[in-house]
Amino acid sequence: MLSPDPGTGQPAQPQPAGTRTRRGMRTRDALVAAARRIFERDGYLDARIVDIAAEAKVATGSFYTHFSSKEDVFAAVLERLQDEMLHAGVSDDRGDGDGERKDLWRGVEDANRAYLESYRRNAGLMAAMEQAAAVDPQFVRLRLERSRVFIDRSAAAIARLQQSGLADPELDPEVTARALSAMVSRLAYATFALGESVPFDALVETVTRLWTNALRMPRN
Repeated sequence: MLSPDPGTGQPAQPQPAGTRTRRGMRTRDALVAAARRIFERDGYLDARIVDIAAEAKVATGSFYTHFSSKEDVFAAVLERLQDEMLHAGVSDDRGDGDGERKDLWRGVEDANRAYLESYRRNAGLMAAMEQAAAVDPQFVRLRLERSRVFIDRSAAAIARLQQSGLADPELDPEVTARALSAMVSRLAYATFALGESVPFDALVETVTRLWTNALRMPRN
């Protein structure tokens, strides 16, 4: 059963079939963009559909043409966020054909910097996702799925480094990836979502040193 929305008291309605017109897609895009601003401003718990509709400059009824609930539009916002953040990964990219390797330390540093910069840009949404995950199992699952992508990517990179003799061979790649991913993500949350004061460059340098020291990677 669809429960009433707390912002309007109206029952959430299923999305009709005729919303994929060009005009409909423009309205949907405007609602997603507006929802992002409202979630960043008010957090997940205090965001209301009436405010999202007002921010998008559409009638509240138009919201229900495209989304069934606040949860539904928040999932759409997070889908776009995931597309932006997943570019940040760790790899053991090699150099050119003469066999020279890139500076692996710098590769880890670049990946950490990209992830932390993305997190900083999206800190308001990341804080809202923490709120949502605390009250709705749907967002616990989404959070775990997002983490799974980062963990799988990092575990594969760690395994390749081990095969090349560039990381501690006794480490379990997946468990190590979980530990390092959790360290970076929670530190990012404390710094950017909760507002702990840490200079950005010091944050990147420290996380990179912890990453490479944990794997026993060579400096170059």
